[in-house]
Amino acid sequence: MKSAIFASLLIALIGSSMQVVTAEETTVYPAVLSMQERAQLEDAWLEKRLDTIVPAVMRERGVDMWILIAREYNEDPVVKTMLPATWLSARRRTVLVFFDNGDTVERFAVSRYAVGTFFKAAWNPEQQPDQWARLADLIAARSPNKIALNVSDTFALADGLTHSQHKDLIKALGPELQQKIVLDPALAIGWLERRIPEEMERYPHIVGLAHAIIHEGFSSKVIKPGLTTTADVMWWFRDKIRQQRVTAWFHPTVSIQRQTLDDKGQKMTELFDPNKDSVIRRGDLLHVDFGITYMGLNTDTQHHGYVLKASESDAPAGIKSALKVGNRLQDILTSNYKAGVGGNVVLAASRKQAISEGIEPSIYTHPIGYHGHGAGATIGLWDQQGGVKDRGEYPVVANTAWSIELNATVPIPEWGGQKVRIMLEEDAFFDGNSVRYIDGRQTELHIIGE
Repeated sequence: MKSAIFASLLIALIGSSMQVVTAEETTVYPAVLSMQERAQLEDAWLEKRLDTIVPAVMRERGVDMWILIAREYNEDPVVKTMLPATWLSARRRTVLVFFDNGDTVERFAVSRYAVGTFFKAAWNPEQQPDQWARLADLIAARSPNKIALNVSDTFALADGLTHSQHKDLIKALGPELQQKIVLDPALAIGWLERRIPEEMERYPHIVGLAHAIIHEGFSSKVIKPGLTTTADVMWWFRDKIRQQRVTAWFHPTVSIQRQTLDDKGQKMTELFDPNKDSVIRRGDLLHVDFGITYMGLNTDTQHHGYVLKASESDAPAGIKSALKVGNRLQDILTSNYKAGVGGNVVLAASRKQAISEGIEPSIYTHPIGYHGHGAGATIGLWDQQGGVKDRGEYPVVANTAWSIELNATVPIPEWGGQKVRIMLEEDAFFDGNSVRYIDGRQTELHIIGE
């Protein structure tokens, strides 16, 4: 027993396990870094990202100047990800400028303050009180061919330049420089969606923490059949997230699917209305949608648990088989990932293959990283299974993280053929050739009441 516990502890500490330690239903959580340790790592990541990703996306798009403008508490989503770890918001008006001089990509801030060590200050208000005039002078001196701004009709995360700041910028630039402005959301999307190796070394630890919280939440330690409600479990998740010194980017949801047909397919006398009855009972199939934010990166996970009846020692075979169908749909989707292919193409190919195998699919997969619903290609929406306009046409890119989110509708023999939705979501990484799960995926139900 001691050796088994030690092995589980070791696995959890390196952040590669989504499984549990069974002694007294204790879940071992990966260690969480101090705020200072987090800041040091996040700043090291930021420096490498600025040195590598920004030049890459600018040169891919043929843009030699990129300007980002934000004001305190109203930050451009991209600016928010470029601030030092100790900067929790922009300062007054913060203007970040990238300029590709053909050799290196220069970085400076047209602001009173330098932005950490990443952007040197290029404005002295005592010498030139007008911040916009100073920005215009700096741009003119570099004579860029293309000046990119974060304005987009399609991607919210690439639409961070507010109307007032755009108006003032245009006025300051004058007619000649105005002609050089381009609106290219691929710069912002490229910056946000791509992950560096150092981030991916830590990401399994982050997803592993989320998996550990879900496991404890879907256990007899938290759920008492006939007493515990779905709201109780949701709020337990919120408290546990805080206890682990991380945050939630959305409120967790916990829902119930319950048998309403007997084994002959006849309606049971006890009707179930999930809108009125939130008490978790024996025989329930549970579902959770859950995400945390840690180290500036997000997770998004959906798992299922089963509450044993008094006469059961395991979940019904039909429910376990249904989970395997959900896993098969995941395999079909991830096998269709190809760099440079649009999200709608991946969606159509995956749905066609799944339907040919007798699966009833619904696919709504999205990138993840700096944001929970992250930047990049959209592979379906739950209400747009025929493809998504614009966002679904954006290509899948290598070195990106994804929430593989989908569901399969499956009849359960033990429930008289009643259909259940196996709703799964797991975080994964696409390296340009194949997709791998960052910290494994659910292949077995969480069993409650063992």
